[in-house]
Amino acid sequence: MERLQKVIANAGYCSRRKAESLILEGKVYVNGNLVTELGTKVNNEDIIVVDGVTLNKQVNKEYYLLNKPPGYICSVKDEKGRKVVTDLIDTKERIYPVGRLDYDTTGALILTNDGDFANYLMHPSNEIEKTYLAIIEGIMTTEEIYELKAGVTIDGEKIVPRRVKIKKRDSLKNKEKVELTIVEGKNHVVKKMFSRVGHPVIKLTRERIAFLDVKGLQSGEYRLLTNSEIKILKKLKKGK
Repeated sequence: MERLQKVIANAGYCSRRKAESLILEGKVYVNGNLVTELGTKVNNEDIIVVDGVTLNKQVNKEYYLLNKPPGYICSVKDEKGRKVVTDLIDTKERIYPVGRLDYDTTGALILTNDGDFANYLMHPSNEIEKTYLAIIEGIMTTEEIYELKAGVTIDGEKIVPRRVKIKKRDSLKNKEKVELTIVEGKNHVVKKMFSRVGHPVIKLTRERIAFLDVKGLQSGEYRLLTNSEIKILKKLKKGK
């Protein structure tokens, strides 16, 4: 017997966090009965229907690294009809993005149908590093850099970056390029951090997730993760 949300995630339908939301929203049926309790446990014989789709529990696990282009939503579908990142991956499996990048943000994005793997990478306690390259308005003062490094409060939570590095300053155009490494995965967090110190982001790219970068991948291109990369990612838990 396993928890319902874990079975949904392992079947490749969505991440475990999203599965929990679907259960609470009343979109999950087990053997024809509506289930809204997160503690519900099921077995291999149970028939599970999520948002009208009957789960196929026998799926091939797939893991992709995408160089996300601008103009794509990090989702499997969009009610407004915008393009979604899963459109870029040629696969018959039901994959989904691990975490989110904004519509106009580019760079490294992992997609998979392995719910446990996705949940592991996104869980805050594992502190998976994500490195961004931001082009910001204006030139940060020494005090503003110190303020950013010391941590800024976003939505009631203090966010302290692992690293802040000025890559390039352009005084004539009044902008600079800054590399920022964080472990948080909240929506718009990098843009909010720079805005908090008075420098809105003009352009944002995620350069790396842990040790993975998109070198060699053009915008919109992707590749399969190697077995070695998957094993290393699974061992990146805090303290290891």
